[in-house]
Amino acid sequence: MKVKTIYKCVNCGYKSPKWAGKCPDCGEWNTFEETEEPKNGGKMVKTVSRQPISRLIEVETGNDQRLLTGITEFDRVMGGGIVRDSVTIITSPPGGGKSTLSLMAASALAKQGYRVLYASGEESDSQIKNRADRILDTIAENIYILADTSMDRVLDAISEVDPDLIILDSIQTFSLAEFLPSRAGNPTQTMECASVLVAQAKNKKRPRAVLMIGQMNKSDEIAGLRALEHLVDAVLVLEGEGADELRCLVATKNRFGSTGEMGFFTMTETGLSSIDNPSEYFVTKRQKGDTVSGSAITVLKEGSRPVITEIESLVSVSFTPYPSRISETMKKDTMNTLISILEQRGNIKLYDKNVVIKTTGGLYLKEQAANLAVLMSIASSVYNKPIPADWAFIADVGLTGELKRVPSMENRVKELDRMGFEKVFIPVEGMRDNHLEHIEVVEVKFLSQLIGMLFGRKQI
Repeated sequence: MKVKTIYKCVNCGYKSPKWAGKCPDCGEWNTFEETEEPKNGGKMVKTVSRQPISRLIEVETGNDQRLLTGITEFDRVMGGGIVRDSVTIITSPPGGGKSTLSLMAASALAKQGYRVLYASGEESDSQIKNRADRILDTIAENIYILADTSMDRVLDAISEVDPDLIILDSIQTFSLAEFLPSRAGNPTQTMECASVLVAQAKNKKRPRAVLMIGQMNKSDEIAGLRALEHLVDAVLVLEGEGADELRCLVATKNRFGSTGEMGFFTMTETGLSSIDNPSEYFVTKRQKGDTVSGSAITVLKEGSRPVITEIESLVSVSFTPYPSRISETMKKDTMNTLISILEQRGNIKLYDKNVVIKTTGGLYLKEQAANLAVLMSIASSVYNKPIPADWAFIADVGLTGELKRVPSMENRVKELDRMGFEKVFIPVEGMRDNHLEHIEVVEVKFLSQLIGMLFGRKQI
């Protein structure tokens, strides 16, 4: 077959017979790469695959289209398991545990009789075996390993093994011979390799699930073009660095489940372990009657479920002109705003005091529902007066000092009721249905009113 040399922009795909420093289509500089394409009488040869047309009402779906791994938190984030003809990409910082989680999912499905092809362009087969020996109790016979960076070899292996699940670790390390000399990791190679895997997954005669591991760049995003995220069905981000025990799996995109759904894991010597009851993990276990100052309980909404969380504060006298405001679990601007509200509306002066805030378990405070609990924990530390461990606070606090309603209040309070809490403080008319069997719901309008109820009205 005759070929001709052309130059293609790796950013937008624009083709030119000559090299240019700037792409006339997208305007990017130094994005042209030399490549070869077949020609036929001066015309480019284009192959179009014809897909059958179906009536939407006749398309069959069902729960049997999902593969359940049995890893509780992983299946939850996926929306109830891996869809058979889906393509998922999982990314995390180096050492985050994405390869470990993928191997655990492979083992769980292989034990159910599914065939799994694990292709790695980063590790040798012996390295993968060493990890498997460390994190898996037994190694199933249906896991096939391929240590190669050639996507062409992966496609051959798919034909040989006929797997139900294909795992690629990582997509940025593979290349197709058709697009050489573009190296692996080049946007062209990455997108083309991902495209052939999508074609494998969406084959109606033999659907397969694909799990691609993606490298993360310095901006904490998937390396390469954003088009890769648009191409796949689900994007999972495994948050947490090598030294952290807690790992949070977040679905930033999911065509078959809830976007924003979150699963919790702990990293151990034997791999990732699901935290099946986060409401116990993020609260300090204390004996009945044990109380400490500076602690307050709230309920956060992580994905579709409520999670009970403990907030701790430490207030100390500052001997410098500029007191410290320290928190690794919330934005500094948010922290400073809440401290200003507490000073002005709660009559608690903190201009000469250091304030440190953290959460048990290291859960990040992204919701305004935690604001009241943050203020109560600071007030408890200032007054050195404990708050009962079975009391909770759910509300946002405005600049006026008014307590404001937050979404999903009923579900949050029901979670507290399920866990045996006795009292919860919420805004006035914060719940539409407050007929609960055990927990007492106390409605409060102003921050100063709540501080007076719990600590007295003395100004500090």
